[in-house]
Amino acid sequence: MTLATRPLGTSGLDITPVGLGAWAIGGGDWKYGWGSQDDRASIAAIHRAVELGLNWIDTAAIYGIGHSEEVVGRALRELPAADRPLVFTKCGRIADPARPDDEPVTTLEPRSMRRELEGSLRRLGLERIDLYQFHWPDPGITPLEDSWAEMVRFVEEDKVRAIGVANFTVGLLDRAEAIRHVDSVQPPFSAIRRDSAADVIPWAAAHGAGVIVYSPMQSGLLTDSFTRERVGTMGERDWRRRHPNFAEPKLSANLDLRDALAPIAARHAATVSAVAIAWTLAWPGVTGAIVGARSADQIGGWIGGASVRLDADDLASIAAAIEATGAGSGPTRPDAGSASR
Repeated sequence: MTLATRPLGTSGLDITPVGLGAWAIGGGDWKYGWGSQDDRASIAAIHRAVELGLNWIDTAAIYGIGHSEEVVGRALRELPAADRPLVFTKCGRIADPARPDDEPVTTLEPRSMRRELEGSLRRLGLERIDLYQFHWPDPGITPLEDSWAEMVRFVEEDKVRAIGVANFTVGLLDRAEAIRHVDSVQPPFSAIRRDSAADVIPWAAAHGAGVIVYSPMQSGLLTDSFTRERVGTMGERDWRRRHPNFAEPKLSANLDLRDALAPIAARHAATVSAVAIAWTLAWPGVTGAIVGARSADQIGGWIGGASVRLDADDLASIAAAIEATGAGSGPTRPDAGSASR
């Protein structure tokens, strides 16, 4: 299959509206894992995503303490060179393999960043990473200017094609932009978690940066099959068991919003998951959405999000449902003109 692509800001990269997120395929043996995972199923999911036309994968060194990148690297080597997707990864979160349940350390110290980059290149089996990103801001030990300057050096050394950031505030984005253009930003964004629509996404649109949003289905809540009972069956090492979105009173509000998407999905002959993704892509400035999958068959449930086009009535209905359920926070509706994108 072939999906249309969009330019990722001015980076020179053209990406499909959805890409495969590789967080969960890192496995469950670390603090923020999703539970046990079969590597063979992960590789099959990557191959299926490529077969269906997705042209990028987003991972991170911290996912599974390197295991996600190792699995992605194995999957890439099994594909013909012409079919291999773009690879995006991240640095700045470091865990001790001997103490995997400890909170990872966040650092953007330049020497640490360089060690992480070399490790990612080795695990992925690549000579150059297409998009290298800060995972989270440094908590204040290392000046952002020093960290971003090191990212620029990675580009100059041709170890990285484009550079971006995740989970940054507008103030931090301004500081980075003053040194070198920020090619992309990666904020959390869904119909539940909408705050970045008020600041980071407009900033990116104004500065010519691409936007790839993560968790458009809010870690499974905005999917057709999620139930209250599902929370109780999650593995003990699944991070979602500890998150307020998966406990009352937020859980009921979130699932009520999910249910309100069903009539819209029916009108488009699509899944609720696809509508949730399409809603994020309807916002001006958003280039693509990262969507995770732990098996090949899951991808068919949301791949339609790349092609569903929500009209003004759809967007109004979703905004009304957000208001009625009280789910999440942030702006409730993109500019009506975005519905034709």
